[in-house]
Amino acid sequence: MNNRTARGTRLGLFAAAALAIAVPVSLAGTAAASTPVASAPTVVRPVEQWTSRTVAPGVEVRTGTVTNPASVHTWTVTVHAPATNRLTGAPTWAPVGTQAWAAETEGKLRAAGFEPRVTPITWPGYADTPRGLMGVRVRIGSFATQAEASGAASKVTAAGFRTAVDWTGYDADQPADRENINVAVIDPRRFRGTVEATHDGNVAQRETTSSVAAKLGSLVGVNGGFFLTSSTDGVQGNVAGVAAYDGELASMAVGARAALIIEDGGRRNRIADLTTTVTARVGHATFDVGGVNRTPGLVRNCGRPGGVPTSEPRHDVTCTLADDMVAFTGQYVRELPAGPGAQAVLDSRGRVLSAGPRGGTVTPGQTVLQGIGAASGWLTEHAVPGAKVSVKKVVRDTRGRKVELGPDDSIVSAAPTLVEDGRVHIDAATEGTLDPLDLSFGYAWSNVRQPRTMAGIDRQGRLLLVTVDGRLSGGSEGFTLAEGAAFMRSLGAEQALNLDGGGSSAMVVQGTLVNRPSDAAGERAVGDTIQVLPGH
Repeated sequence: MNNRTARGTRLGLFAAAALAIAVPVSLAGTAAASTPVASAPTVVRPVEQWTSRTVAPGVEVRTGTVTNPASVHTWTVTVHAPATNRLTGAPTWAPVGTQAWAAETEGKLRAAGFEPRVTPITWPGYADTPRGLMGVRVRIGSFATQAEASGAASKVTAAGFRTAVDWTGYDADQPADRENINVAVIDPRRFRGTVEATHDGNVAQRETTSSVAAKLGSLVGVNGGFFLTSSTDGVQGNVAGVAAYDGELASMAVGARAALIIEDGGRRNRIADLTTTVTARVGHATFDVGGVNRTPGLVRNCGRPGGVPTSEPRHDVTCTLADDMVAFTGQYVRELPAGPGAQAVLDSRGRVLSAGPRGGTVTPGQTVLQGIGAASGWLTEHAVPGAKVSVKKVVRDTRGRKVELGPDDSIVSAAPTLVEDGRVHIDAATEGTLDPLDLSFGYAWSNVRQPRTMAGIDRQGRLLLVTVDGRLSGGSEGFTLAEGAAFMRSLGAEQALNLDGGGSSAMVVQGTLVNRPSDAAGERAVGDTIQVLPGH
């Protein structure tokens, strides 16, 4: 193993490693602007310390700490603005409001004896949102501790205002004071092992990235896509987006969200927005299958036709479907969902072995179709014992090209796209991680610094796997989506996407967890992961 240590700019270290790096604007202390790579009048140079080690030929891991001595952050009280949920019409609250609301609120706060400060917040350079003013933020006080800020917030709340306690280091309009970053670079031209997305053989379970890496003897492992964390939304661990393992589709797409396609064991990789179509056919009768390996009627992150309250992708929202058919494969290793509806069990050739109520398990080599509503009626009429049912699964990118899956191919997905064709291109609204018409939805997830896991591909075809710690774990504050995109582009990424983050963010190198997950309980059990495996 080779180890190198460097102080100073990332450019010096990475240029020596043949990966040119420009310091991301967001880490260099610029304020939020209409584009995440725009220059600002004042630039504060960060202090960087990086180490690099080669864990196998073609696999390098770089660990860095970026600090900004000029940044001084405190706890503060944010006054929230009344808002309306665009989909349901329910009243809610947003961290920023209109100029008129801010002016009125400032006056009321001063009349109540408080000293507010009002800050206009501009849109980051997303590809599909407005430019210019996003809203206006109203805050009170600067406090050394969270407890002090909470005490002040109680007084503001008692005066009739909605409040939250925030750390100013999470704000995109101010430079972060510390970021702890890990970067794994896998060069398929030199690496003799494989890369795969995996759910460790069971899509109906949760495991930590570390435990999967240990089982597989991985060189590097990172967490993968979005997944269910609550049993009220379905089965915990189920992926909430398109996924494929060992060439088999394991979960359907949420609208057309970003995905990492790992082909031929990592020899070729690409990132694209993917859609999925699954159709059940008996003779001339067909029915659209709406899901693979999930609970019928429940769609995490929405994005399916007929969904309530929306057919659009909507992050961390569970939509319902009254008429829904779901296909279960051998990767679903637990009791099948029970309840009203119908079920048909198919053998490996599609012949119906049994039909009846929902329940039981999936035998390896078989497929189980479950239906509710109209799908139940279709199964009852057509999927009778002895009938032949074909289940056709098609994955396409948004250019209409079919994605053919071989046995060494896998797919992991999340949202949104960060870099496309060598340029920062964040389609956060299209992929449903924020809503320009409802700032109560997705503001903190997208526009506030968070722990992140990201994947990218550079011009040489190298796979980039990146984590940044956040929520003050180890003092690190995280990235906004715009900062994450700028960082991936600075690594030379021609394509990049955001993977699951927050408490899920984890990177394991040769059996050791190298980042500091933000959950108080430690490393989170997740859905799927990306594993870099040694050659044999």
